[in-house]
Amino acid sequence: MNKLLTIAIPTYNRAELLDQQLTWLANAVKGFEADCEILVSDNCSTDNTQDIIQKWQQQLDNITFKSHKHPENLGVMKNIMYCLSSAETKYVWTIGDDDPVQDRAIPYVINKIKQHEDLGLLFLNFSGRNKITGQPVYPPTIIGNRWFDADCEDGCGDSKAIFEYCFAKSVGAVIFLSASIYRTDLVKQALKKWTDAASNWISLAYLAGYCAAHGRLIITRETYLECIVGVSYWQKEPKSALLMQYKHIPEVILKLQENGYSQQFCQRMLLHNSKEVNLKVFLGALRRWPVSAIKVVVPFLALVSMTAFDVIAFREMRLSAAIEPSSQEIRSNNKLSSQKSLLK
Repeated sequence: MNKLLTIAIPTYNRAELLDQQLTWLANAVKGFEADCEILVSDNCSTDNTQDIIQKWQQQLDNITFKSHKHPENLGVMKNIMYCLSSAETKYVWTIGDDDPVQDRAIPYVINKIKQHEDLGLLFLNFSGRNKITGQPVYPPTIIGNRWFDADCEDGCGDSKAIFEYCFAKSVGAVIFLSASIYRTDLVKQALKKWTDAASNWISLAYLAGYCAAHGRLIITRETYLECIVGVSYWQKEPKSALLMQYKHIPEVILKLQENGYSQQFCQRMLLHNSKEVNLKVFLGALRRWPVSAIKVVVPFLALVSMTAFDVIAFREMRLSAAIEPSSQEIRSNNKLSSQKSLLK
């Protein structure tokens, strides 16, 4: 891996937006051609996406510009995972074809990568804007239009603890693709550990958590890009809200526990998620897809019940007697195996 950073753009049938993003990139990457590669992953587009790619490959002949067209549409998540897993540079930054990024983002990213050899994950702070209304979108539980409020610009502190804070504050922030720069080897390790990650719409939270657990985490104070809200791929899926709330988020929480995050944190997140789910989502799904809705929600309820019971039982045991570390560890591993089986 001679170069430092792959800037990848997954795209499908949005040639005009891709052209705009490559226009930005052509200007922003000037002076950093030796450090960067460009990759465009075309998810079997039927418009003139290939013409746009060929145009920019000719114009950007002073930088490594790779492209790949899938023989069939793999779905958004698999296209994203292709970008992450095929990168050969030390870091990979996969950006959406419609997310406005500031020119100063690339110099900042390159400088941070060179400054911190142990960097595992870099979050670029961002603002939000509604695609339809054009109005700013403010993150839940955070004051102002800056989606990360953790202060770790210098990369100091416990990266796992900082990620836990961010994940608890806003799942949406840690899964925003364009804001996340991953260390490539860590992402590939994480994907090997969870080969079916592409089937989960928030698996990017798992990838971020894995990178934060194995390297330094930096979150910028200033915003470097904008998230266009209201056009997410999963929002177009009829069962998206049901799956996100009742299956995908709990699944990611269990994957984080499996990969080094504490049982106490993951239990708190599971119970918190159970309080945040919208009953109307389930009732609506029950009317439209009764069998599917029940198959999704029953394992979720069993998982939450098991978690709540475990938390109460553990508190009672702590009050009555000390738990030997070896027996506690065995109990925790057995409990995790049981919880994972519920969501399969």
